[in-house]
This record gives sequence, C-alpha cells and structure tokens, in this order.
Amino acid sequence: MTRLVAIPLMLFGVLLLLLFAGLKTADQRQTIRSPLIGKPVPAFELPSLADPGRMITNADLADEPYLLNVWGSWCPACRVEHPYIVRLGEEAPVPLVGLNWKDERADAIRWLDQFGDGWDMQIVDFNGVLAIDLGVYGAPETFLVDHNGVIRHKHIGPIDQVVFDDLMQRAGGLAAIADQAGPRTAQTPSGSTP
Repeated sequence: MTRLVAIPLMLFGVLLLLLFAGLKTADQRQTIRSPLIGKPVPAFELPSLADPGRMITNADLADEPYLLNVWGSWCPACRVEHPYIVRLGEEAPVPLVGLNWKDERADAIRWLDQFGDGWDMQIVDFNGVLAIDLGVYGAPETFLVDHNGVIRHKHIGPIDQVVFDDLMQRAGGLAAIADQAGPRTAQTPSGSTP
C-alpha cells in the first residue's frame, strides 16, 4: 500500500520541480539571442498602413536607429503592452516603427482609432514575409535597429516597465552613437566616395 502512495507522490514531486524550473527561466526566455543580432534587417518593400499606395523600404529607415515593434489587432498581448508603446512613441530618442503583422487593414485601423497610435510609422506585413525573415515567433516582438540598419536587440513578448526602461537605455545609447557618427556617406560601386 505504501508503494501505491509513494510512486504518485514521487511523480508529483518531479512535476513540481519541472514546473518550478520552467517558471524560474521564464524571464530568461523573453530575450532570445536571435541569429539576426548583428546582421542587417532583411530587405523589404511593404505598404504603409495609413497609405496602402505608398511602399516603405529599408531606405526609408536609413541613417538613424529605430525600434521595430511587431503587433496585430488580433493579439491580446499587444493590447497589454500598448500603454508602453504610446510612451515609447512619446519618449524614445529614436523613431518607433510598427510592423502590423498578418492583420486586416480595417481591423488595424479600427484598433488604432480605439487605443491610439503611438508609432511614428506603420508598415503592413499582411503575408508575414518580413516577419518570417526576422524570425518572429509571435506578436508582440520588438527589435532595436542601429543607424546602419543592423539589428542590435530583440525582445519577445509584451513590453512592461522593466523592458521599457531597458529599451529606452539601449535606444539612447544607439542614438548617441548615431549622432557621433553623423550621416553616412553613400558609396559608389567602386567603393570611392562620390
């Protein structure tokens, strides 16, 4: 009879240990070392949410660092983080670019009308091609890109106060570096400056 009780108790104990280990590492999983860290943002040409006839490319975001936030009107966690998105749009020393992912335009616009648009620019990725190229797991995700178009940081999940503070510090550092570097000079194919 004691064996009948001991075995389930042992299994329950093992399950509790696994649960505790999973909870302990949950914060560590929010910042994932993406293989794209240190690499340029993949080339893209996507429509603007505000003006679907206007195409936005990497060139439109050249020469200054920016935050790229992946979101969708269908995403409950995006609603949770939205007060921090509004604050980033107001307080961040770099532009905040929204990547509206796999959304219907009307739904996204209705969502922005209801909750506010904290982003400086909205890009629509209806088919999810750029999100796939960025290695997006799900919305929301936020990338910090330097003035050379290189991804420097990736956060998976909603932005909270701790993440907000971290992004503000990182963005401030990249803005300072960009200011010191000044505008990039275009290179001719031969590598000499025109």
